[in-house]
Amino acid sequence: MNRVMETKTPFIYRAILYAAGFVLFLEWLYPVQEITDTSYLILFVLYAALCFFITLLQMKWWLSFILKGAGLLYILYSLYFEGLFFSKALFSQVISEASINLSALFSQDWYNLTPMFRSLLFLLLIWLMSYLIYYWFVAMNRIFLFVVLTFIYIAVLDTFTVFSAEAAIVRIFIISFISLGLASFMREMDREEIQFLWMKKTAIWVLPLIGVVLLSTIVGYAAPKLDPQWPDPVPFIRSTAEGAGSMDSGSGVVRKVGYGEDDTRLGGSFIQDDTPVFQVTTEEEQYWRIETKDVYTGKGWENSHEPEYIKQDPQNILLKTFDESVETETFTATLQFTGNVQIPKVIYPYGIERFRVAQPIDLLLDNQSGSMIAKFHNNDFMPDFYSMTYESPSFEINSLRQAGTDDPSHIREQYTQLPETLPKRVGELAREVTAGESNRYDIARTLETYFGQNGFAYSTTNVSVPGDGQDYVDQFLFESRVGYCDNYSTSMVVMLRTLDIPARWVKGFTSGQKIENNVGGPGTSIDTYEVTNSNAHSWVEVYFPGKGWVPFEPTQGFSNLADFQFDSTVAMEEDNEATPVMKKDDEKSEPKKDQEEAQGDSTSKHPDTEINWWYIGFGVIAVALLAWSIYLLRFRFQYYVIRIRLKTNKNEKNYQDAYHFLLKQLAHKGLPKESGQTLREYAGRIDRRFDTGTMGELTNSYEEILYTKTRDSIEFNKLSQLWKDLIKRIRS
Repeated sequence: MNRVMETKTPFIYRAILYAAGFVLFLEWLYPVQEITDTSYLILFVLYAALCFFITLLQMKWWLSFILKGAGLLYILYSLYFEGLFFSKALFSQVISEASINLSALFSQDWYNLTPMFRSLLFLLLIWLMSYLIYYWFVAMNRIFLFVVLTFIYIAVLDTFTVFSAEAAIVRIFIISFISLGLASFMREMDREEIQFLWMKKTAIWVLPLIGVVLLSTIVGYAAPKLDPQWPDPVPFIRSTAEGAGSMDSGSGVVRKVGYGEDDTRLGGSFIQDDTPVFQVTTEEEQYWRIETKDVYTGKGWENSHEPEYIKQDPQNILLKTFDESVETETFTATLQFTGNVQIPKVIYPYGIERFRVAQPIDLLLDNQSGSMIAKFHNNDFMPDFYSMTYESPSFEINSLRQAGTDDPSHIREQYTQLPETLPKRVGELAREVTAGESNRYDIARTLETYFGQNGFAYSTTNVSVPGDGQDYVDQFLFESRVGYCDNYSTSMVVMLRTLDIPARWVKGFTSGQKIENNVGGPGTSIDTYEVTNSNAHSWVEVYFPGKGWVPFEPTQGFSNLADFQFDSTVAMEEDNEATPVMKKDDEKSEPKKDQEEAQGDSTSKHPDTEINWWYIGFGVIAVALLAWSIYLLRFRFQYYVIRIRLKTNKNEKNYQDAYHFLLKQLAHKGLPKESGQTLREYAGRIDRRFDTGTMGELTNSYEEILYTKTRDSIEFNKLSQLWKDLIKRIRS
């Protein structure tokens, strides 16, 4: 389709086709928030809507540039420079940003580009796409390539990332086929030179197209599908990619957070996943245990033995992580799995004693790792709902300090294991950090708090994977100093073992987020928590003779939910200084807070800036209203500009512009020049329509200016008056 076709096609149909292009473009934007750490995607969607709207109106290039540029600057200002408008600080920050990013560009150091500059590039890309999609969809009417690319893009993301295209693929199918049908229809209208004027009164011709597409979508979605006929190549591709990502030069592949059983190679970034795993109703907020591991390899964790599952009496589970001398309080908890996430092992609290479920299952325990599985008729089975009774421990700090170091031989042998390749400086650091401590509890507490006071950072992105010659803990302690729970917990266990203190690595889930209060009725303290994949966690257990295994939490931003208390004879002020007990509200909020901070290194949000949605909304509405007002008044504005030009400078160029504007005004009023019609034939039709000879006289003068060299006979004053009279008649 050429430019003539674009002007002949009614605005409403061009708008529909362009809107389809906009919706398809949004399908490119939506996954960005899931597969990257981009925040506030809604701002980029709103800016895309503004750019597409302005492009659709086909304003003058300079006006379009001003409006789109103003929107771009407004978003950047709101995100990164709020409160610095026309101040020294603003110009200083702009100069600093420019200096940093120019240096990074010239040195090809792409990672150090600032969030503000990345956002600027993203906004410029959206600006460019508003032009390109208009050219493809409206000007050229060639949309098939973009449709195919959209399908490929979504399919690749669905295959290799955490993004689910289940709904996106249906939306793309509907929009694509409707727009393809509309584009094909418009090409036929152009080819056969059929006028669009009659179609302004009805859109019935669209209904069969929409009906066929919707029917095809419903049938395709509901119909049974064959299972995959070819072997799935994705596992091979992913394993190859993971192998490549684990080399020295890389920072590891990006995985999705969640519980997994393979911990042989730790490290690398992951993407947060808030998919619900289970809901638990209980009186006490706590960590949820799954298993422990005892062998550190230098790259990750393994178990020193094959699981030996022993059948348990569900009313008397023989899993003891702490000694009978530890004070406990009895609680119950009910756990219900949600969604499609499958956990193959029982999730349980510390001190579990009884397990109740509706089905007649067999409960089996591997006492070494603490993992439990359920079987139903000798087949692996995990009930969707079960309840537990448990004895929640309360550890006395003075008793832990006096526990001594007389560990059973099998405990010391199994839980002080370290690889021969562990660098000596790890043990040297552990001894240096704990040099002033004289008992096991204070040593553990010192190591637990060490990471929060020495420049370590919690992050789930840009986390390194140790190379072939590197130790996982050594790299974290002395090189990267950036990581998440696996880095912190593994490092604490290894540092304790270098001091000959038995310690082990524990996996499970944090407490989750409270979603319902007082479910047991008024006055009760029974609450419901929702635990998601993002709550998957690892922590540390330290062995104390005569007390058992005691949990510790070294990860930045997470609080130890175990109950620690001083003996009643100890002064309260000492309790306040040393005890790790925190208020429940703090315990709940800190992990959530730091998980959000870990996702905050966004390409679209400065970490120190909070967005003011009132200003953003007002700005977007104001710019949209301004653009719409300019569009509605565009002919009136152009009329006055041309009228002034004809009055102040009577020449051929101004008259030609005035005549072209007259043609636009007529087309806007539903009287366009037909294909193959000469200007004189068109002028005759207009004169007959308005019962005047003005259009013919103006056309004769226009042709005389174009095709003759002698122009002395042209009376510009008279032509100017005729032009104004005809414009007024057209508008009336």
